[in-house]
Amino acid sequence: MESMAKIKKLRSTSRKARLVADAVRGKMVGEALSLLDLSIHKKVAVDIAKVVKSAMANIQSKHSETAVNVDEFRIKEIRVDEGPVMKRFRARAKGSASGILKRMCHISVTVAN
Repeated sequence: MESMAKIKKLRSTSRKARLVADAVRGKMVGEALSLLDLSIHKKVAVDIAKVVKSAMANIQSKHSETAVNVDEFRIKEIRVDEGPVMKRFRARAKGSASGILKRMCHISVTVAN
């Protein structure tokens, strides 16, 4: 059994999200969720936990006739890609401006047993 979940246009940089994704890549789902709950100092950990829970919910909805145990499943793949960039500017001295890039990312999680 295998299932996938995605979150798109998450307002976090892909570099920050990859730090958290690397910590849970390849782990069992129960262990990964407890690790993500303890990573409260990283804001993106909450969003990654939501995606992992969504992937597990997808498996439960696909295979509703059989009981699905969270401890049997492993995070097969977790991928963090760059998303669109919002471009803003900030006023500077002498009438000039400097650019600000507000980056986003896409996160996709595949869970399998």
